[in-house]
Amino acid sequence: MSTDLCYVYAVCHPFDAPLQAELVGVEGRPPRLLRHEDLIAVVGAAPEADFAEEPLRAHLEDLDWLTATARAHEAVVAALTTVTSPLPLRLATVFRDDSGVRSMMQEERARFHSALGRLAGRVEWGVKVYADAAPTPPPPEPRSVAGTSAGPGSGRAYLRSRRAQRDALDDTRQRAERFAERLHEDLSRHAVATRPHPPQNPALARASGVNILNSAYLVDRTASEDFIERVDGTKDEEPDVRVELTGPWAGYSFTMEEAGR
Repeated sequence: MSTDLCYVYAVCHPFDAPLQAELVGVEGRPPRLLRHEDLIAVVGAAPEADFAEEPLRAHLEDLDWLTATARAHEAVVAALTTVTSPLPLRLATVFRDDSGVRSMMQEERARFHSALGRLAGRVEWGVKVYADAAPTPPPPEPRSVAGTSAGPGSGRAYLRSRRAQRDALDDTRQRAERFAERLHEDLSRHAVATRPHPPQNPALARASGVNILNSAYLVDRTASEDFIERVDGTKDEEPDVRVELTGPWAGYSFTMEEAGR
C-alpha cells in the first residue's frame, strides 16, 4: 500500500475565512492548513507512488498527467486568492511529512515574509497582444496550359501578389509592436510591478496570430477595475491587433525579489 507525501500548494499569512468545503486538489484530495508560528502552508496528501523522485520524473514527461496536476494545483491557489494573497509554490513541491514542511517554513521564513509583503492586497493580471493579420490568399501559381508555358505577365502578377501579402503582414506586425509598447507603458504606470515574459511559441500556443506582448502586472485589488477598463478600452484601437486579458491570479510572476518595474 502506497504511503502519502505532503504536497504544498502555497504559503500565506494566517487568514480567518475557511477553505471551500468542496475544494479538492492534486489526486482529488482536499487541502488543509498547516500552521508554523506566523505562517500557514496549504498542503494536501499526495501518493508517494506518483510523487517520489523517480515516478515524478517520469510523470513530468506525461503531458496529460502534468496538465491535470497543474490544473488541480492552480484550482487550490485560485481558491486561496479569493480570501487572501497567497505565495504559490512550485508545482509538485512535496515533503515526507508535516515536520518537513515546518522545517522548510522555518528556513525560508525571511524570504516568505518578504514575498508575502510584496503580494499583500494585490493580484496578477496577464496581458497579451497578438498580430492577427489574415491576408487574402495569393492566386495560384502560374501553370502551363496545353503544354505551353504561362506568359511572363502571369508570373509577375503572382510575385506582386506575394509581395503585397508579405508587406501587409509586416505592416500589421509593426503596428502591433508600436501598440504593444504604448499599452505596456500605460499599464506599467498603473501597476505596482511588471514582469515581461517571452512571447508564446506559436507551435505550442492555442491562440491564433503572432504573440507580440506577453506580460504580467501586479496590481492592487482596489485598482483592478480601473486596470481592466484600461485594457478593454484599447481592444478596438488597431485593426488586426488583438488584446487578451487574463486574471486575476495569485502573484505567480512576482514571487522573487527581482520582479519589478
